[in-house]
Order: sequence, then structure tokens, then C-alpha cells
Amino acid sequence: MGLEEVKKMNHIESFYDDEELVITERFFRDGYVVEKVEDSSALNAVRSHIVSIVCEQLGCKMPHDEDGFLNEIHERLPVEQLNDVRMQTYRNMNESSWFRPTYFKLASKTLQTLVGNELAMQNKINLSIQYPQDESSLLGIHSDSFGGETPFQSVCWLPLVDCMRTKSMYILPPKKNQETLRNLSTVKEGGMAAIYEKVKKDLIFLDVPYGSVLVFSPNLLHGNTVNAELGTRWSMNCRFTGLFTPYRGQEKKLGAFYLPITAKPVTRLGMNFRYPEGFDN
Repeated sequence: MGLEEVKKMNHIESFYDDEELVITERFFRDGYVVEKVEDSSALNAVRSHIVSIVCEQLGCKMPHDEDGFLNEIHERLPVEQLNDVRMQTYRNMNESSWFRPTYFKLASKTLQTLVGNELAMQNKINLSIQYPQDESSLLGIHSDSFGGETPFQSVCWLPLVDCMRTKSMYILPPKKNQETLRNLSTVKEGGMAAIYEKVKKDLIFLDVPYGSVLVFSPNLLHGNTVNAELGTRWSMNCRFTGLFTPYRGQEKKLGAFYLPITAKPVTRLGMNFRYPEGFDN
């Protein structure tokens, strides 16, 4: 084989394929990606399970229109009873052995591209319900790393209805976020509320329709505001991190807050390996 033939061979110049490069570049630029779920039938099963749990609590039959049922739940469930129903739904859904694996599979390729292929997953999946004009279920601006969580994680945020504008969540873009955190110590009064006022004009509300999943870096300042849309927001979220990344604090560590889900055979063999007595390790 001559030199010219060698030059024409298919040389691989990147460890990422083209699709992975696109997602990676978008994540670095924006701090998040919105992708189609990888199994729409599994997503429908997740939503139907949530609806069935709620219907059981309300004593009503399964609706023909699950989307309408969730969007209009504020018309049949008083806000004073909302948190009790939400917490019971949260407990019931997390008791199902299939729920966490199914949730992961909805975005597994995206998570493996952005986080890694040996992952730890939050031990419980969170559920959020926000009525229109309800000020009692707000999540103020924050960064998860402020609360002792590892900065090496991403959040997988899944809507059960179309979520847009104030019915969704907001995020501060990476460049502005870096600038804001760098100057955080200069804010002497007002705490995070003062920070919110400073960056309010720079916040981006993320449109995430049903059938899509949002993966974002919770190191970025984020939160929600009063839902000024007509329908109720239903969304779930769960954190994923690399199995061997550093963990912060006693509450948010591996084996408690996070559980391993995709440890590979070589890793499992290595973790169980013990050097024979007398060998220098």
C-alpha cells in the first residue's frame, strides 16, 4: 500500500461522534439541552402511572384525556390539598421498581454523552406541581452546589405536560452566571432575592414540550416564578452524576442521596479485588 492509499483511509480524528459533538457544544454554550425522549411509549407509561395514582386519591376514573386532566387539575383539587396529593403521588411512584430505570431510559444516551457511562442516580425522583397564579409553590433562584451537592452532576427535568414561559423554569446563561457568582460576595443585603433582581433581565425561560426532556447544569442559577399560564405545570426531576466523581457533604453522598446504576463489569470486579497478603499495593 502506497502513501496516497494510506492518506485516503478513514482516519478517526475525534473520540466523539458527530451527534455527541453537537450536544456537547450546545451544553457548553447554553448550560442545557432539550432533546426528544428516547422512548415515547415509556414516557406515556410514566404519565399514565402518575395520573392513576392521582385518580385513586381523588376517587375518580382514569380520564380519556390525560393531558387535559393534568393541565386542569386546579379546577378539581383545592390548592390547600395539593401538597398532600403531591407527596402521596411522590411516595407511590418511587415505590415502583420500574420507575427509576424507565426514567433513566428516557434520556440515557444524552446523559451518557454529557455525564458519563458509569452513573449514579438520585435515589428518589422529585415531582413538582404548580397551579396557575399560585405563589405557594415557588422555587427561588439558587444553585444546587450552594446546598452541598456535587458540582459534577446534571439534572434530568421531565415535563408531563407542555411547559413553556412561566409554566416552565428559568436558567441564567453560563457567561452571565459565571460573572454573577464571581461577584456574589459584593451583595451585602437582600440575599438571593437581591441577586434575582440583578439578573432578572438575563434569565431565560425554557420551553420544554411534552415528549421532550431537559438536561441542565444545576451549577447555573435557576428557579421558577409564578405560573402565569392557563394550565398547571407537572414536571419531574432527578440528578445524575459520574459514579467516581467527588461528593460533598454527608447527606448528598453515594449510597444515600445517590445510588449506582450503570457500574460496568470491570469496575465491579475491581471494587471487589483484594491484594493478597504480603503484596505491595
